[in-house]
Amino acid sequence: MTKDNFMNLVTKLIIPLFTGSQIIGEEESSARDLEVAQGTNGTVLLKPHKSDEYRLILKRSQPFKTNDVSLIRTIVLELVKISEYGIEEEQYIKKLQTTAIEKAICQAVSEKASNTLLGIVASALKWSNRTYEGKRISFGIIINQNEKIDEPSENLHYSKVLTQDFFALLTDGKNSCIEFDINGYLIGYKPFERLRSMPTSSPLDYINISKFCNEARIGVALTNLGDLLIFTNRELKFAYRKGLWSSYCHEEIIQLLSNKTSHTIKEIRKAVYYTALDCSFSNTGGCLVYLFKDKSEQALSHIDINDIISPEHYEMKKEQPLLEALKHSAHEQIKDYNYDEFLNRDACTKANALKCMIKGKKFHELSRKFRAEMLAMDGATIVDYDGTIIATGAIVKIEAGSSGGGRLAATKTLARYGVAIKISMDGMMQCYYFDKKSNRARILFSVG
Repeated sequence: MTKDNFMNLVTKLIIPLFTGSQIIGEEESSARDLEVAQGTNGTVLLKPHKSDEYRLILKRSQPFKTNDVSLIRTIVLELVKISEYGIEEEQYIKKLQTTAIEKAICQAVSEKASNTLLGIVASALKWSNRTYEGKRISFGIIINQNEKIDEPSENLHYSKVLTQDFFALLTDGKNSCIEFDINGYLIGYKPFERLRSMPTSSPLDYINISKFCNEARIGVALTNLGDLLIFTNRELKFAYRKGLWSSYCHEEIIQLLSNKTSHTIKEIRKAVYYTALDCSFSNTGGCLVYLFKDKSEQALSHIDINDIISPEHYEMKKEQPLLEALKHSAHEQIKDYNYDEFLNRDACTKANALKCMIKGKKFHELSRKFRAEMLAMDGATIVDYDGTIIATGAIVKIEAGSSGGGRLAATKTLARYGVAIKISMDGMMQCYYFDKKSNRARILFSVG
């Protein structure tokens, strides 16, 4: 395989799996070096053959971990095998390459149940392109690795059950699932009832299947948007969305949200990330900003005073030059209002209603459902470093010369004062921070 061919495969098949990654160059290599290995500063070094005298350097904003390197190694091995088959039919090669990615993912999730998982994933992907009585299908499947039926009935194998129309009506992946043993034979129907509370990392709608997937169980959920989710160890691990696979590194992203500062609180960072994740899988789009300490006053210069729902930040905004504070307001006597009087104006109906519903709670103290619904409103949700909600559904005054759409421009503008996450309607999450060296907003992480 030539270097150009290998670079093309990495670009088309591996980079999309690790959203936000890129090839940043190459280094010299010898036959003593592994084909895929961990590099410095969280990079991955990769080449197709031991004899190759180069290794590409793959980098992303969040460092690659050991399990990521193992997954990439499996993918490279499979892609090299395909290249050695000498197949010329392009469509067939593309199919084999896609299967190679799925095979590597299934092996990364579970070596002993990888064949069963691969077959179920393939069956689920077929359903993602179908409808039943005009409606998109959603369902949930569990593979129990600790169960093995001694004398299974052949027509209860997933390869038979999942092809039947009746299967499309039985579960939704949110409140129920169908369970198979490690070899893919049907065990039974499982409602997600009375599951005890436990830490999970998943979209809110799929938190039950995530809770159910302990060390012995693997979950596969098909959403009614055609997304395919894989759960293991009580977390969303992989997702197939818009024709591409993505991996999820929840704890690493939560840590990245501190952006190397010491004042951030992990509970708030978790709430910020999980809210963005919930918004991503509800396909509503949104903009969520977590400010750094002592940056709220500067951020307020971009926020309409009528959107402010925190009394403390209202007073702070009033102290800014009157012309600046009133750029979006027709009321010239705002400085004469106390906060309650200010909220009673018609222009503040939204802010007053939200303040009433929030009832003085911090962002991380609110329910995930409420946070996701706030984020779905047009405009930005801005959270101070201590979790105080400054505004939600806020119109942001963007900087002159900002590029991109309104939501992206607002995200990049507010990234000057903290970390700002843009969630696209298609589910992509992009988090920005401000790079002082280049004097511009740069991506901290990207996933989805």
